[in-house]
Amino acid sequence: MIGNNIAKVRLPNWIFEQAQDKEQLKQLVLQYMQRYPNYTVKQVKNKFAICEIAR
Repeated sequence: MIGNNIAKVRLPNWIFEQAQDKEQLKQLVLQYMQRYPNYTVKQVKNKFAICEIAR
C-alpha cells in the first residue's frame, strides 16, 4: 500500500542498461533522483524508485 508520503518514480531504461553491477545501479539511481529534491529513495522495484517524500 502506498501511503501519503510515498511516491513511485519510473526510472529511465538507460539506468538499467548502463549499470554493470548493483553498486553502479545505486549510484545512477541516486544521481537521477537529484532532480526530485524532497524524495528519499527507499528501494528500487520493477524499474521504479519507491521514495519517501519530505513534506
